[in-house]
Amino acid sequence: MTYTDSVDVPVLFRDGPAKRPYKQWRTAKHQPWELSGAFPAKDGWYLPTTTWRDIVKAATEVGRDVTPWLHQAQQLARGELVARIAPLYAYLGMHDVSPTHPLSHSVGRRLTVNAVYEHGTERTAKSMLGYRLGMTMAEWACRSLMGLGQTWHLEDGGPIPALMDDFKDPTRTLPDLWGLHEIENAYWLIEAKGGNVRKNRLVEGWEQLEEGSKLLQAYAHRRILCGASVQPQGDLFVTIDYDQRPGLPPRPSGDATLVGIGTPEDHLDDSNDALLATARSQMLVYLVLRSVSSSQLWTVGLSADRSTRRRNVARLTKPLEDDSITRELRDYVRAETAQAGPESLRLHARGIGMDDFLTCRIPGTELRLGMSRRLFAACQQLHQEDRRIAERTPGLRAEDQRIADEPVDEEAEEQRRRAQRRIFREELEYERRRIESEVRNAYEQATTRRWRDLLPSHPEPALDIDDHPGLLEAATAETYLALRLDDLPHYRR
Repeated sequence: MTYTDSVDVPVLFRDGPAKRPYKQWRTAKHQPWELSGAFPAKDGWYLPTTTWRDIVKAATEVGRDVTPWLHQAQQLARGELVARIAPLYAYLGMHDVSPTHPLSHSVGRRLTVNAVYEHGTERTAKSMLGYRLGMTMAEWACRSLMGLGQTWHLEDGGPIPALMDDFKDPTRTLPDLWGLHEIENAYWLIEAKGGNVRKNRLVEGWEQLEEGSKLLQAYAHRRILCGASVQPQGDLFVTIDYDQRPGLPPRPSGDATLVGIGTPEDHLDDSNDALLATARSQMLVYLVLRSVSSSQLWTVGLSADRSTRRRNVARLTKPLEDDSITRELRDYVRAETAQAGPESLRLHARGIGMDDFLTCRIPGTELRLGMSRRLFAACQQLHQEDRRIAERTPGLRAEDQRIADEPVDEEAEEQRRRAQRRIFREELEYERRRIESEVRNAYEQATTRRWRDLLPSHPEPALDIDDHPGLLEAATAETYLALRLDDLPHYRR
């Protein structure tokens, strides 16, 4: 199915940094993307099709985990989410294209920078878009196209706990992200570049990957350098420069089922590690849901059958246009309970196999994010554990900081912050087994709890099962995302 927000993204695979492929993203003969969550067997140009929903989903989940600093100021999570997606909305647009070698499966629409970026944006603002675009498209390409599992920011701790001090060494210039690939059974190190990406910036990124390889040299790993390039009057295209290093298989972290599970969210019932990873990845959304007023919260009805929303290797989310079971359940409940009150409506919906996911609009945007009752309870428990550890880590929390009387040495300040993060992560790792057990209990017990039990200061939020023309919804097993059609990046024919 071609979705309303579908776009084609030219992607070039090659075995090392090279000059920018001027105009080739439009004139090259692209290969269709027909892989199943694996790395392509040969280099060259490919033309996968994705949705704006998937790109936004990637933007909201990629980057450093900032939640340890938000224990007393949960509302700041809204600003962090806005910071991750606002540059994409501000400076990107869509337009129709007529490529030299069209593919039958393509939608003929691509992303580009808009007129404001081309003619009115200052250099520093362009740099801001470059960083966010680079991280977003690296997350999208690695997870949606090539089947990588959850990604983690390297500053939050590397893949080998025994090497944590080395990964946090401020004297090392390391890549951005790491992840674990199911099919390859190998670590991936990922460096992201975005904006007007030239060869010199890619060479710098390759050097960062080399530094990461020095730490992981004993273990099998693939190095990925992702360049998300935008230039005036040109389409957004992505270059993937790579190589692969042989070595030992990955070391399991937590329970051994982490190795080879791919997307953690599809394995929450049988892996504590997957549950912990998923809860961690959704903490920003959880904090937003906790910090908004009751009037901003509501629930949406989705099928309780998670198998209908298991992640397809070609995308991060499932557009609900494809979820016929959810649509049929909503139609049935509306017809059967036209005159029913809120509580009767909710009970009837749950009785026929419908779950209600808590959601809200992210203030400052038209984006709606949410999650299931079970995942919310797991995030709630993890947040409590984080807070307890943060309270005994002096100076970690933002509210503990004092304004210095003297100018701050930026290098010394960065080293101090990294040391605090290291202490925090080491404490989490030390108590990991107990925390996993507590999060698991919260996740499983939530099935029989009401939303007002999980949000004691809020009334039970209303259930929304209405049709909303122009609302583009998407979901995974335990998360929800929606945006309005008229809020898509500016479209130009």
